[in-house]
Amino acid sequence: MAGTHDDAPRTSSPRRRRKSRRRRDPEGKMPLKEHLRELRNRLIKACLGIVVGAVAGFFLYDTIFALLSAPVIGFDDVDRSTEIAFNTVGQPLDLMIRISLFVGIVISSPVWLYQLWAFIMPGLQKKEKRYALGFIAASVPLFVIGIGLAYVVLPQAIRFFFTLNPEGTSNIIAPDVYFTFVLHLFLAFGVAMVIPVILVGVNMMGLITGRRVLKSWRGTLMFIALISAMAAPGGDAITMFFIAGPLVVLFGVAIVLCLLNDKRREKRVAAREAATEDLITRT
Repeated sequence: MAGTHDDAPRTSSPRRRRKSRRRRDPEGKMPLKEHLRELRNRLIKACLGIVVGAVAGFFLYDTIFALLSAPVIGFDDVDRSTEIAFNTVGQPLDLMIRISLFVGIVISSPVWLYQLWAFIMPGLQKKEKRYALGFIAASVPLFVIGIGLAYVVLPQAIRFFFTLNPEGTSNIIAPDVYFTFVLHLFLAFGVAMVIPVILVGVNMMGLITGRRVLKSWRGTLMFIALISAMAAPGGDAITMFFIAGPLVVLFGVAIVLCLLNDKRREKRVAAREAATEDLITRT
């Protein structure tokens, strides 16, 4: 019958229309307005994750403060003294907020990394997605290992710098200055561990050749030796060897991968040139 509900026009919600529009577009293209809406949603979720992590960092503040300040508080020297001292009324609260926020960013990294990946993934080709996943899978664990190594290095670095104080003097450190130093040290070691992965990625983009990376091996060894010397307590040669060994292996693997990728690229270029010459001779 004409008056039945089956003949009535069917409407769909905006959410269904958006999903159907995305399904009809095999390349994952969206209008600018949809991109902005998607970006806003991803940013909100990432920020919520950081806020939750910061709340956890607030409750862990005392433990983290004790762990990071232990090298200063535990420094034992008859002729020199060290101390972490707050010099303003609001500095303890400011430091608590900073450390809580930093912990929140670290703890929530799986959340905001996933949101970043989910936003850029639709615009990547299949090969690019594979490269991006490989980069993330290799970089995140190496960065965490670098931070762990920095924590091992921290007491030795503190002792080295404090022994430069003249005898009979005291080193009174503002907590924000000290924890900024710690943060920079952690970031430096984390990035150092990720550099081999970055080299491979830059090589795959064709911006640097494996031969050029190989030529810089002397500077690389000096860089590794410096980090190992800082990390080894008392300059112990065996400890230096065990610290330098993994770094040398990482850079060595990166150089080998770059050289292999260069050979594959040269073969592809030679094959294309041969095909072009063959096509020209036939015509």
